[in-house]
Amino acid sequence: MKAEIGIIGGTGVYDPELLSNVKEVKMRTPFGFPSDSIVIGRLKGVNVAFLARHSRKHTIRPTDVNSRANIFALKKLGVQRILAPSTVGSLREEFKPGDVVFIDQFIDRTTKREQSFYTGRKVCHISVAEPMCPELRRILIKTTQDINVRAHNTGTYVCIEGPRFSTKAESKLFRAWGADVVGMTLVPECVLAREAEMCYAAIATVTDYDVWKDHPVSANEVSKTMKANVKKVKTIMTAAILNIPKERQCECSGALNNALL
Repeated sequence: MKAEIGIIGGTGVYDPELLSNVKEVKMRTPFGFPSDSIVIGRLKGVNVAFLARHSRKHTIRPTDVNSRANIFALKKLGVQRILAPSTVGSLREEFKPGDVVFIDQFIDRTTKREQSFYTGRKVCHISVAEPMCPELRRILIKTTQDINVRAHNTGTYVCIEGPRFSTKAESKLFRAWGADVVGMTLVPECVLAREAEMCYAAIATVTDYDVWKDHPVSANEVSKTMKANVKKVKTIMTAAILNIPKERQCECSGALNNALL
């Protein structure tokens, strides 16, 4: 069973009632096993594949997410476009808990993650000047406006290694850099999607104000706000998927042109 659109989601995003004609697929890739079995089903006539980024039991740390296996497996199933919901901490007063942010840039602060499929005889210098698919972002922004959900159309994401949260000094530094949100999973996921010539768009939901606002971040606080955001994210994705055209009108499918040495 093939899928047209993939969703790589965090805890709570997968809803068994969201899809019909559901089938679970266990896969092994040249890069190991994906985070979990992949659920494929129909959503209003569209084949959609869902993969739990941290496993459905949330047992995989951000550092240990096998993004290469996750992206490779979705590509093998025929997925060309990926929607990637995740939770983030806000670095801006105006980015409030509960808000949706459509990320357009990132700053990478990870240190332990392999970021390329090409680790053998070829070297891939992939361009991520614009790391998100512009077509998917336009559709998501328009969809969110149509259903009247509070959202920010741009945002710079600082990706930290995790699983610990930032220190106050780090949080204040990220603010000084002009970043808007901080999270732990965007990189290398979006980079590998670009190497695989797949369209990728992040749907970030704000759960807290990180620690710059002199309010310590707790896992319980994040979890509580995250659960409140899940319904909102599902509504956005469901509406957006129905507006995604069959043929891609972006340059993601040619990302490897002139990238390999």
